[in-house]
Amino acid sequence: VQLVESGGGLVQAGGSLRLSCVASGSIFMINTMGWYRQAPGNQRELVASISARGRATYADSVEGRFTISRDNDKDTVYLQMNSLKSEDTAVYYCNLDNVYGQTYWGQGTQVTVSS
Repeated sequence: VQLVESGGGLVQAGGSLRLSCVASGSIFMINTMGWYRQAPGNQRELVASISARGRATYADSVEGRFTISRDNDKDTVYLQMNSLKSEDTAVYYCNLDNVYGQTYWGQGTQVTVSS
């Protein structure tokens, strides 16, 4: 099982980035897909998640600026990030679990927002 993130990079405050995460391998019946982030010195935190039926939840800090979506045919989850702030700087990790309770993580992609 492999989760590969892409789309991170350096952007100015107020700009946008779109993260993608493609899952491959023997993942049976994906349930929830999500994005977490971890800034230096901080714990990993949930940014957004989306259920198999498309119900999305967001951290208060990104509500209204970030949008999570998924393509079940492609086993892919996206995170559209708009109006980025310096405090959004972190390593962003893709996460998913299946109906059997197995959890998988990506290797992370760096997002840096310059002020």
